[in-house]
Amino acid sequence: QVQLVESGGGLVQPGGSLRLSCAASGSIFRLYTMAWYRQAPGKQRELVAAITNVGSTNYTDSVKGRFTISRDNRKNTVYLQMNSLKCEDTAVYYCNAALGVRYWGQGTQVTVSS
Repeated sequence: QVQLVESGGGLVQPGGSLRLSCAASGSIFRLYTMAWYRQAPGKQRELVAAITNVGSTNYTDSVKGRFTISRDNRKNTVYLQMNSLKCEDTAVYYCNAALGVRYWGQGTQVTVSS
């Protein structure tokens, strides 16, 4: 069982930045593929970015060049640095851990508005 706790969400103006963090419990964090998903009101949950256990990353097209996913295995934490935020980035952001079984965090709200 893995518990995931997200933090770092909030209200930011367009063009601003936020860094989301997701702290994971357990001793085998380093083996998990970690990812960030988001769900906007009335829309399906979508993959934003993922990072494998060896550090390979992938991003959805709409965030390429603006968002960066990273992980610190010593701290059992995955990050999502979000720059040049747009109103359409507004959503609840969820952390996900996958190693056969998937685990989800409770989500953190990101609102981009002037």
